[in-house]
Amino acid sequence: MDLDGTLVKTDTLVDSLLALARTRPGQLLKLPGRLLQGKAAFKAFVTQSVSLDVAHLPYNRMLLRFLRDEQARGRDLYLATGADAALARRVADHLGIFADVLGSNAVTNLTGRNKLAGLRNRLNSAVFDYIGNDTPDLPLLAEAPEAMLANPSLRLRLNARGLHPARLFLDRRPLLHSLLKAARVEQWAKNLLIFVPLLCSHALSAGKLLAALAAFGCFSFVASSAYIVNDLLDIEADRRHPGKCKRPFAAGDLSPFAGISIAALFLCMGLTGARLLPGQFFFWLLVYLGTTLAYSWYLKRFALVDVLALSGLYILRLLAGGSVTNTPISHWLAGFSMFLFLSLALVKRFAELENLRASNATPKNGRGYILADLDQLRSFGTASAYAAVVVFAIYITGPDVIKLYRTPQLLLLSLPLMILWLSRIWLFASRGQLDEDPVAFALKDSVSVAIGIAVVIVALLAV
Repeated sequence: MDLDGTLVKTDTLVDSLLALARTRPGQLLKLPGRLLQGKAAFKAFVTQSVSLDVAHLPYNRMLLRFLRDEQARGRDLYLATGADAALARRVADHLGIFADVLGSNAVTNLTGRNKLAGLRNRLNSAVFDYIGNDTPDLPLLAEAPEAMLANPSLRLRLNARGLHPARLFLDRRPLLHSLLKAARVEQWAKNLLIFVPLLCSHALSAGKLLAALAAFGCFSFVASSAYIVNDLLDIEADRRHPGKCKRPFAAGDLSPFAGISIAALFLCMGLTGARLLPGQFFFWLLVYLGTTLAYSWYLKRFALVDVLALSGLYILRLLAGGSVTNTPISHWLAGFSMFLFLSLALVKRFAELENLRASNATPKNGRGYILADLDQLRSFGTASAYAAVVVFAIYITGPDVIKLYRTPQLLLLSLPLMILWLSRIWLFASRGQLDEDPVAFALKDSVSVAIGIAVVIVALLAV
């Protein structure tokens, strides 16, 4: 059977390139020269430059069960792949079910007819069944008495209509589900911050509201493109994580090529729309994009710098919203936001470490934190949360509020609600019961939703 797209649901060469970009970006400069030496030499160089984690590759579970059953029946299994032989042998050693491995070397790219010739030579022209997934497998599928397919590509379906596979091994989630999950549509809730400056100004108008709505759409598309890039760069670390391993790229439900295409489309849509909006929105959107890419590629490796960058991404949404609606950000809103978003960024990192501690695991994602940092992170995060409450308390008892609210005293009711929500978030994080993203947790948590509705009702009554 083949390896890429068949035994595993992804392409190990592309995964290796992503790991190389994440860990040794300088090596990318050598790739064009290696590619000029041929695809086989290119694969060998990439395999030598980075060690792919074969234990956590997204294997086709249905196929793997079938192979183990066939081995138990006494059949010899051969891994015949266009991937570099060194990588293929590591996969074979991990699974322990293969009689032999055939793969590419620095000279020969073992695909298509080269693979067929290699198998004939290795098996002394004996008859073999074959399992593949793409058009390069057609010569081997045609040769096999029993041709079997695993997650067949669209190209293969179109070019092999006369092929009737003896077995079909499908292990992939529906495309629409994977696309929505990759875009992280639920995270668009963070972009509602674009409306906050306008709402706090108490100067609503149809034109400004439409501008903010358009800005929300542009920001959401650009944010989704950045999330996809982040997931592609983190694909190795995500596969080792108990929850993140289910993300579409880590699980092999979407190919990296599809991810890059979707990210490029979303980015073009977002930036094109942003150019048509007023104010400096386009500038702030570019700053957001640059910051989030810097975070994904580099800043997340440094303890505390990463949470400052995350909190800054929240504040950039406020600045973009204020720009597109021509609404200045007050010093009260700036101070409140800084402390609140820093607390949310810290609780995200704290929850990640706490969940690892609860599962007796150690951090291996290169984020710069160790389990001993838990108490200190809790101190930083809770102090920042209550600092935000203090800033809000001073604001609602100050003279500025009288100009905007008919009965500002009612706003005092929002203080215990804020304290309850922030304390509850940190309590759940300390118990290991928090989704690593507090926003995702709040959207699913009925108590958080009720608190949010209550705060809105209080604000409306105060107006």
